[in-house]
Amino acid sequence: MPGNNSIFSADTSLYCIFGNPVSHSKSPIMHNTLFKNYNINSVYLSFNINNIEKAIESIRELNIKGASITIPFKQKVMKHLDIIDKQAESIGAVNTIVNNNGILTGYNTDWQGGVSPLKKYGINDKKVGIIGAGGAAHALAHGIKINKGYITIINRTRERGEKLAELFNADFCRLDQIKEKKFDILINATSLGMTPDIDTSPAEKQLLKKNMIIMDIVYNPIETKFIKDAKKIGCTTIDGLSMFLHQGINQFELWTKIKPSMDNLRQTIMRSLI
Repeated sequence: MPGNNSIFSADTSLYCIFGNPVSHSKSPIMHNTLFKNYNINSVYLSFNINNIEKAIESIRELNIKGASITIPFKQKVMKHLDIIDKQAESIGAVNTIVNNNGILTGYNTDWQGGVSPLKKYGINDKKVGIIGAGGAAHALAHGIKINKGYITIINRTRERGEKLAELFNADFCRLDQIKEKKFDILINATSLGMTPDIDTSPAEKQLLKKNMIIMDIVYNPIETKFIKDAKKIGCTTIDGLSMFLHQGINQFELWTKIKPSMDNLRQTIMRSLI
């Protein structure tokens, strides 16, 4: 529903999310709720796409005002944009596009979303393991580095993992080497555990330690196997909804110049996950 209007019109602004898969995304619920809360005549839709270049062409052709970018296009999308924000350029991934009169600028709000829920536990001088080497891992590594944490990239594929580690002056280890490392914070930055594959986890339970802070970027389901295993051991856990909400409100601000409140937003999303 655009704002408080009961019908769509030619004056309704269109926003969207591009990804594959994308049916699990709760971004439409979040942003449409915010549009309604702030009486903005806009609507946000999800599009499952195969070709990111054509999707970007559709932004220009349909005058889509802004877009979220998710798996697997956060890195591929960059070459099709007009301007890349400095933070997104450093990260090497874009999750947000702003259309300003046909000029498309790419931003990354994932890094802010990722570090915001971690800050209360402290990041400075902490040993942080990031599982994965995709766009989300790039963003998290950027945020952890800014906050002066010590990063280890953990990935099944050595080539991709070492490439990311080199980019952020981090260490690298294979997934089966986690037990040889000591981490204060361990983050799943992959899609493992996401609906419908809810019985998968990026790390075996025996690799987790009670004193760890365990964070998952997957928010559907809200309690992934990774989070459930960590809770059973007694770890401090941060679910993926925390990162999702923080990156989302930063997207909304880029599009509307309004810094939205998160009051009741978490409950709204959680109701949709039941």
